[in-house]
Amino acid sequence: MKETPHLTFDLDTPGVSIGHLIVPKGEDYEALSLPVISINKGDGPRLLITGGNHGNESEGPLVARRLVDWLPGSQTCGRVIIAPEINPLAVKAFTRSTPVDGKNLNRVFPGRADGSVSERIADAISRVLLPTADTVFDLHSGSSIWDLPPSVIMHPVVDADLMAEMVRVAEAFKLPVTLVWEHPDTAGMFDIVAQNQGKVLICTEFGGGIVSASALAIYEAGVRNALIALGLVEGKAEHPIFRQRQSSQTLETRLSDELKSPARGIFEPRCSMLDEVKQGGLIGVLHSMESLTAQPVEICVPTASIVYGIRSGGYVDLNEAVTYLARPRKV
Repeated sequence: MKETPHLTFDLDTPGVSIGHLIVPKGEDYEALSLPVISINKGDGPRLLITGGNHGNESEGPLVARRLVDWLPGSQTCGRVIIAPEINPLAVKAFTRSTPVDGKNLNRVFPGRADGSVSERIADAISRVLLPTADTVFDLHSGSSIWDLPPSVIMHPVVDADLMAEMVRVAEAFKLPVTLVWEHPDTAGMFDIVAQNQGKVLICTEFGGGIVSASALAIYEAGVRNALIALGLVEGKAEHPIFRQRQSSQTLETRLSDELKSPARGIFEPRCSMLDEVKQGGLIGVLHSMESLTAQPVEICVPTASIVYGIRSGGYVDLNEAVTYLARPRKV
């Protein structure tokens, strides 16, 4: 009899339960055991927290494991399930995609029971964990490629009530940026599958670059604020201090706000995240690797904008994204 994905413990058990989500073996890889903790304090909200969707984004797994340390003693009601590394193969390899099958886990949901290892992981999460939650926090970051402010993002949905609740929960993190990101319909994204089921899925983008203690403290504080807003934890929410001040803003970005490289070369940023740039303002320049005399290619903004995210430098190919622009959200 073929094994099906399952938890090694009963989610209805009161208190703290620690075990694994079993992802059955397939033709390409053996069975996986993903560590999972459930804190069941009875009636109340049902929350799922996942990290390690992309293996080169370490902030999510680290913040999730910090929650494992203190949440069992602080949670007052409801049930929280935490799976710190849902793609352990990518986390171990420190790669965005799964090294075994080369697939991006966040592009294969809801998965396939008879598929490759990434698809089997997605299938296990979709069938076993996702149905247990009303709200999902999927913890991401910019890795070493993008310079991003601590933020929470969501994609627009047609359901006005669901959209309003997503914005409410996202703003409750009180991180520097809440971003409504117009995104092309990319098949297989975790948030699309969850939102199609009427669930509130919030995707964090916990900065990028160096994983520092001070940065992790900001991210953890943001999640704690959201737990307070959901009623799972008692306390008073506080704005985390970022760049020596407490502030937050709600922005939106459209498809046209993704600026792409007009040529190949080494990208040199000429501005920073959250900078306000006037129309025609310089974002960065591209340096040819074939010549020392060729003039750098300038990349400028078409309209006055706020820089949400910018590549942290390095080689970029033709039409590769180098900047995401944004503007205050109009309700």
